[in-house]
Amino acid sequence: MKRLQLPLLSTLLLAAVAIASAFYLPGLAPVNFCEFNKPAENCKSVVNLFVNRLDSEESVIPYEYSYFDFCQADKNESPVENLGQVVFGERIRGSPYNISFLKNEECKLLCKKSYDTSAPSDVDRVNTLLKGMLKNYQHHWIVDNMPVTWCYDVEGGQKYCSTGFPMGCYVDPQGLAKDACVMNILYNKKDTFYLFNHVDITINFHSGENEAWGVGYDGHAGRIIAVYVSPRSIKHNKEPSSADCPSSALPMEIPANLPKNEKLDIYYTYSVYFSRNDNVKWSSRWDYILDSMPHTNIQWFSILNSLVIVLFLTGMVAMILLRTLHKDIARYNQIDSEDDAQEEFGWKLVHGDVFRPPQQSMMLAVFLGSGVQVLCMSIITLFFACLGFLSPANRGALMTCALVLYVCLGTPAGYVSARIYKSAGGYRWKLNVLMTALFCPGVVFSLFFAMNIILWVKGSSAAVPFATLVALLAMWLCVSLPLTFVGAYFGFRKRAIEQPVRTNQIPRQIPEQSVYTKPVPGIIMGGILPFGCIFIQLFFLLNSIWSNQTYYMFGFLFLVFIILMITCSETTILLCYFHLCAEDYHWWWRSFLTSGFTAFYLFIYCIHYFLTKLTITGTISTLLYFCYTLIMVFLFFLLTGTVGFFACFWFVRKIYSVVKVD
Repeated sequence: MKRLQLPLLSTLLLAAVAIASAFYLPGLAPVNFCEFNKPAENCKSVVNLFVNRLDSEESVIPYEYSYFDFCQADKNESPVENLGQVVFGERIRGSPYNISFLKNEECKLLCKKSYDTSAPSDVDRVNTLLKGMLKNYQHHWIVDNMPVTWCYDVEGGQKYCSTGFPMGCYVDPQGLAKDACVMNILYNKKDTFYLFNHVDITINFHSGENEAWGVGYDGHAGRIIAVYVSPRSIKHNKEPSSADCPSSALPMEIPANLPKNEKLDIYYTYSVYFSRNDNVKWSSRWDYILDSMPHTNIQWFSILNSLVIVLFLTGMVAMILLRTLHKDIARYNQIDSEDDAQEEFGWKLVHGDVFRPPQQSMMLAVFLGSGVQVLCMSIITLFFACLGFLSPANRGALMTCALVLYVCLGTPAGYVSARIYKSAGGYRWKLNVLMTALFCPGVVFSLFFAMNIILWVKGSSAAVPFATLVALLAMWLCVSLPLTFVGAYFGFRKRAIEQPVRTNQIPRQIPEQSVYTKPVPGIIMGGILPFGCIFIQLFFLLNSIWSNQTYYMFGFLFLVFIILMITCSETTILLCYFHLCAEDYHWWWRSFLTSGFTAFYLFIYCIHYFLTKLTITGTISTLLYFCYTLIMVFLFFLLTGTVGFFACFWFVRKIYSVVKVD
């Protein structure tokens, strides 16, 4: 019987390896394509091109593809969007482009749009196009779950591949133009718009003739590894044919001041070319997009340099703190006589007041409960992102994961809030649990709802539909709220946290403090070091949010996040120790605000980023930017404040539990 166990285990192991090697996340499995006139099993001949929202670096307000008067698909075959995509404003729709695998097309007509400048409705449609070109709105297309990229040369002879391409460009009255117009010498007429009504689509594919799934197709099958687009402006005076789209064709000019009582005909055309490239595997097809991100090589060195500096500083803080504490504890424990006991000094003097409940203990408990919720959500989300489950190819997965986790983590929030509140002598448990479940999420939802109303009015694709808004409310009130009650129930049932020393009935008078040990200077200084370890990563995170750059270095982000927590903890502990030595025992709120003040520096940096890196114009876009920033800053405040508080809470309990107190 034992002899049969080894072969059986080997067989099971091989089966497990085979299953694991064939595992793909939903929606991320490779798709096999075969030539349009040679259909085969398990492969597709039609290459679907989907269009996403249009956005701009000069405006925070994105729009759906149908908002502009482009060619529309007859059938709206749209993929199912997840919760994260809907909240982020992605609107993926089918397109009228008819592409068959390995079938090249030359100057194929997509549709014709005619406008009469004497008709107000036609003038409005043209003006919408002109405003989009003036704000430099970008198309975002998707083929085989890959972004269609527009690649062009940048400084230093390098090539940059953008995941969006402009709908057109504008040459102002002074002759200045956007990059898309500068690249073509034909686009030089002042005070004129150039609509990109023609695109050259190049599809690179990896042939499968040497792979198991493609044996026998002899190069007539493959997997798509890259899709490039080259937009152009072409003036067609009649319905185009295959020879009417040369590179030297005159551009489609639209004057800034539309002439009245004239006809304007716009022909939209496209060309498709297939190119075989067996040097790039399907599994590496995202590399050319990620490697072309600007300053990619610089940020590796900057991040490593920042991590070394922060690790060195936190190590120094920990070493100084531990050595000083060790001497203090040894000195206090050597006091034996009553006369010596009367000569207490330093942080031991305030042992009878250090665990005195703080003012506004209810609000502190609410912040800590919500902070634990955000902290747990962040750790789990980053962990899954490091494993590759939330890669850029899985659109909306990051936001969906964060939202679902936040809702499901109501139990630890209620438990922590109840435990802290009960230990501080609180007894209004119903109000505590309601505040924990409703206050902080209510602040975020109120800002989000206010922005959503603005986006609804502007007709933006970022406006969350009413049904999704109801679903978010249902998740909050029907899932998160009951889970918070469950956590609070178990938290209040447990005994209050037993402190290592008794609290005196009469509060001790706090002596006059120096400038450095006063609350405000300490809180202001406390956020500097934690912010120093994140500001480099913060630059690339903001670029991914506001400049359409793909963020993919979740391993570094997770490492920086861990160092942020360590830095917040050590900084708060160090400042708390200094304040206790100065006989100031009000550490509860101060420990939360010391590390939480890092969020203030985050807000200042976001203002700096807005003024120096972004080209956002308009009052509405500016208001939306700062509303989004306030949500991010508030959540970051809860997270860092909670980390600092619990580190200080552990530190204070630890040092007062190891000294002899009468």
